[in-house]
Amino acid sequence: MNRPGVYRVPFRFRISRPVLKTVFRGIFHVLGRVKISGLENIPRGRAYIAAMNHVSIFDPPFAAAFWPESLEIIGASDVFLKPGQGQLLKAYGVIPVHRGEYDRALFTKVIAILKSGHPLLIAPEGGRSHIPAMRRAMPGIAYIVEQTGVPVVPVAIIGTTEDFWQRARRGEKPLLELRIGGPITLPEITVRGEKRHEMRQNNADLVMSYLAGLLPEEYRGAYAESAIPPV
Repeated sequence: MNRPGVYRVPFRFRISRPVLKTVFRGIFHVLGRVKISGLENIPRGRAYIAAMNHVSIFDPPFAAAFWPESLEIIGASDVFLKPGQGQLLKAYGVIPVHRGEYDRALFTKVIAILKSGHPLLIAPEGGRSHIPAMRRAMPGIAYIVEQTGVPVVPVAIIGTTEDFWQRARRGEKPLLELRIGGPITLPEITVRGEKRHEMRQNNADLVMSYLAGLLPEEYRGAYAESAIPPV
């Protein structure tokens, strides 16, 4: 049993995750052409937030399958109710989040995860965009960094569009690409009140600007003008 404020990956997930990762790697290799770059940018063996763009349901399993470490993942609670998808999320140990709501218990858990040294995968946009172009980020990622001091690793996912499954079934073998950027240290927030919320949004936007720099132009959306190219 975990002590308050301390998180350990439950034993059942330490067993199920390697199996699921292997299965999904095989599926993605069969359905598409997989290209991974930037693995050397991952600060392995320590806590960090992997921040991804989120177009479709294929993004989290694609990132998790080819990530060299076991990621804790946040997922929308409504997906847990869907047959098949819900069972897979539960088998991996995805953490449910109620979109559009402030969830104190969720923030307490993810902060404990990071402070206990585990990496966390999240989508700063707060949900799927359903189109390649990114939406503006929610400030939650900046709040989590503020509480933990961990770096953020931008994770660009390309090719997992809503029509991916249809194209794969036709034998097109679409290109699926994972581009991993270098870790970002967000500016410290020392102000209070309304200014604090504004600075959190600025930090969330900064993460997305780095993420946009890893993505093709049609994926940048709200961050087309502020994209920061990788060094």
